[in-house]
Amino acid sequence: MSYRVIYIEKCEYLRLYLDNLKVEVKNDSLLFPISDIQILVIDNYQSTMSVPLINKLTEYNVCTIICGVDHLPKSYILPMNGHFSSSGNILKQINWDENRKQTLHSMIIKYKILNQIEILKMNNKSFDVIKKLYEFADSIVPGDKTNREGLAAKMYFRALFGNDFIRFDDDVINAGLNYGYAIFRSLIASIIVAKGYLANIGIFHKGKQNMFNLSDDIIEVFRPIVDDFVYKEMSEDILFKQSHRESLIQLANKKIEIDERKQTVANAIHLYLDSVFNYLDGKNDTILYPLPVIYDL
Repeated sequence: MSYRVIYIEKCEYLRLYLDNLKVEVKNDSLLFPISDIQILVIDNYQSTMSVPLINKLTEYNVCTIICGVDHLPKSYILPMNGHFSSSGNILKQINWDENRKQTLHSMIIKYKILNQIEILKMNNKSFDVIKKLYEFADSIVPGDKTNREGLAAKMYFRALFGNDFIRFDDDVINAGLNYGYAIFRSLIASIIVAKGYLANIGIFHKGKQNMFNLSDDIIEVFRPIVDDFVYKEMSEDILFKQSHRESLIQLANKKIEIDERKQTVANAIHLYLDSVFNYLDGKNDTILYPLPVIYDL
């Protein structure tokens, strides 16, 4: 399985050379076997990328992210077909049972809140907020019709980042959160496609113009991993730096715990998705959920 996470900031041309990514900088060049690449982030608005390279990256299902002038991810490159049984899987996806989707929605939100609680505990935050979040997790109804997710998120973010924090403000904390979420979202989308499903047909995210509804469902339990990094590494900073971006990308190359075993983030996403798809197909009634603590490889 691919394992390399590559961040390109200074590059003139990216080409295909004998199944390798060739990165050309002035009079020098580097080669990376495409089969080794898990995530490729291109953060240079003046880079030129060849069509043969793009096709080869999709053939190997490399999660390819292209950033804009503001350094935030703007585009993802995904293959048209990622799996030999994609037609059958997509048909199942369209016909997933609505009751199972509603129940799964509530379970995902419950474990998202439980992972948020773990982050607050690790950082010695308010006991009262932790207690209230446990109450929210225990009172979720199918489909989260009482919006326990929103109520928990408001208390959680303020407990973690301070009472003045407002989600989606234009500041370094929100920049870090948005960037980290985008990396995880794109990695999840590439794995969804590799398994023969559509990233735009979601479980409870249903935006008509959102091409990543299912990715946005799946990412929920992984978001606290990014939250914890941003709190520990960026809370005191004023500017969103290149070092921040590189470290957020490398989060995808860490290990986390799932099913009582430590797995790489990509493997954990694979296992989580398999359990979700099996649940929606009626093959099992349990979901494997990841924990938010990260470990080095």
